[in-house]
Parts: sequence; C-alpha cells; structure tokens
Amino acid sequence: MKNQNTNDFFENVAQIIEKARRFVGRTADLTMCVTYYEIGCLIVEEEQGGKARAEYGRGLLAELSAFLTERFKKGFSETNLKNARTFYQVYSPSIRQIMSDELKGGDKAQIRQTISDEFQSISLLNIGHSKSVKTYPFRLGWSHYQILMRIKNDDERRFYEVEAERQGWTVDFLKRQYGSSLYERLALSRNKEEVMRLAKEGQTMEEPRSVLKNPLVLEFLDLTEDTAYSETDLETAIISKLSQFLLELGKGFLFEARQKRFTYDEEHFMVDLVFYNRLLGCYVLIDLKNEKIKHQDLGQMQMYVNYYDRCVKTDKENPTIGILLCREKNDSIVEMTLPKDTNIYASEYSLYLPDKALLQRKLAEWVKEFEDAQDAIQKNEDVQP
Repeated sequence: MKNQNTNDFFENVAQIIEKARRFVGRTADLTMCVTYYEIGCLIVEEEQGGKARAEYGRGLLAELSAFLTERFKKGFSETNLKNARTFYQVYSPSIRQIMSDELKGGDKAQIRQTISDEFQSISLLNIGHSKSVKTYPFRLGWSHYQILMRIKNDDERRFYEVEAERQGWTVDFLKRQYGSSLYERLALSRNKEEVMRLAKEGQTMEEPRSVLKNPLVLEFLDLTEDTAYSETDLETAIISKLSQFLLELGKGFLFEARQKRFTYDEEHFMVDLVFYNRLLGCYVLIDLKNEKIKHQDLGQMQMYVNYYDRCVKTDKENPTIGILLCREKNDSIVEMTLPKDTNIYASEYSLYLPDKALLQRKLAEWVKEFEDAQDAIQKNEDVQP
C-alpha cells in the first residue's frame, strides 16, 4: 500500500513528464517560427541583392524549393517559402524594435545574432524556467502566425496575437474570432483611448462597458434571419450551445440560471439568462428580444437590475449589469430612457458573420470623427486669450 511520501514521489515524477511534454511542444513551435523567420530573412536579402537579375529573382524560390525538398523531403514547398518571406516582412520591424530596445540601438547583425542565440539557448535543461525564452519574440505556433501575418492592420494583428496567447486560442478559434470581426466589434463599443489599449492589452474587464460587443455574433446557433423563431427558441438555442455562447460573451463569464424567477410585491418575474462575471465581480442579467427593443423593455431591465442590487448581491460585489440582447436597437431611445450612469446596455445580435469590410469602414470613420473633434477642440483652445 502506498503511503503519502510514495504518492508525493509519484506525483513529482508525473509533473516532470508533463512539463517535458509541454516544453517539447512549445520548443517545436518556437523552432518552426524561428526557422521560417530566418529563411524569410535570407530570401528577402537575396532577392533584394539580386534585383538587377530579374530572371534569377523570379526563379529563386522555385529552385530553392527543389533544392530543399531533395535534401529534406517535405515542408519546403514554394508556397511555404513564400509564407516564410511574408512572415519575415511582417514581423521583422517589430522584432527589430524589441531587440534594439534590449541591445540599446544594436545594428542588424547584432539583432540577428541575438535571435540566433535565443534559438540556440533552448534546451531540456530549462524545463519550467521561462527566463530561457524571456526575450523570445514568438509566443504562438506557426499555424497561428500563418493567419496573423495576413492581417494588414498592425493594431488589429497585435490584438489577435495578444488574445490568442493569453487565452490559449486554438487555430480554429483564432480563425473564428477574426472571421467574426471581434476587434472591430469591441473597438466600436469603446472610446478612442480604449481602442488604443486593445492592440496592446487585448480585451480587458475593468468596467461594466467592457462586456459589450456590438453586434454579438451568434452564427453557431444555426438560426437564420429568414426563419420565424420565438424568444424561447433563441434562448433554447443559446442553452444548447452554452459553451460557445460563453466564449462569445468574453472573459470571466459563469452561467448561473435560465428563466430565473423572483417574486416582488406578490408578483412573479423571470430573467431570461443570469450570468456572473468573476473578473468584474458582479451579476450580469440578459433579456432576449427577437425584435426592435422598446422603452418598456429598458424599464423592465432596470427593475430586474434594481432587484438584484438590493436583494441578491452582497456588499462585497459590484453593481449588477443588465444587457438587452435584441434584433435591433435605437440608440436615441436607449439614451433618452436610461440615466447617464446606468449599468444597463442594449446590444444587437447577428445570426451570421458580419461584413468585415463594412465594420472596418465604420471603425475608420469613427476614429476619423473622433480625431477631427479632438483637432477642433485643440484649435479652439489655441485661439483662446
């Protein structure tokens, strides 16, 4: 029979094996990224050096692919080599900046050598010691970067990179979040300063408005715009795909109840969906509307939120958030109905992936309007006596 010391010994051995397996996988990802980065660098330098030899330049990748395939068999098709070149072209400016900051203005040769030294430093002796890759610029797998490097906007690309690393996104989930225009939806729900933070920090949960996305994309419910469905149908579909709905809501959400009943002054009321956000430390109530919301809907949600604040939440918890998830909203009605310091919001939902180009145009227009307004304020201040 095993005693406690034996159990501890077994557990220690198991943890070493688990660390080793994680490290091997991580090392493989880093190795592939550095390999393609270095290959891309050499390709770009060779092509730039051979600009005067057009015929040579055009055939370079095809010949390199044939040479490498003959020696290494697979993994170096002409398409992969083009990807390596793109990877270097996209990431070399930011990596040079990282390395230059650490080397205090070091030249290109020093930067290349630093990356190579990092590459050489990875060994099984460093299992569990993150300092060995402290300055390493790549945090995701090559498959992730194949998606990221095709995102033209630097801030948008950085946002998805930060979120994928911190949240442990799979490649498929990264594709889904990019396809659902997560960056644009979050940005359009925030002010200019918060948009700038998205690129550096990802989605943060610090205030009630942090939970908002507009629209909320629910394409995974398999409902269609041209099919008649009730609010109960919508609720049932959400419950059946609850894990995906929680991911779409964002960070820190925990599901508590469906059709949560409470009684006040001998009348019974039902909240469609009740969640708790552990990062914000508060309840989040969601009411579903399969049509355009009315001011009565907002008033009803105000009553739900008041009840939870006065009768359910503890003194240690933050004020309750109410969200009306609707087919369509009128911002003017919402603004006029609710007090300015309210924790109640209206957010539209979509049953299909949004038009990414349209959202990008909306975001660009919104940012320009903000910047023009800031310029006007500054000019007005400049002419004041």
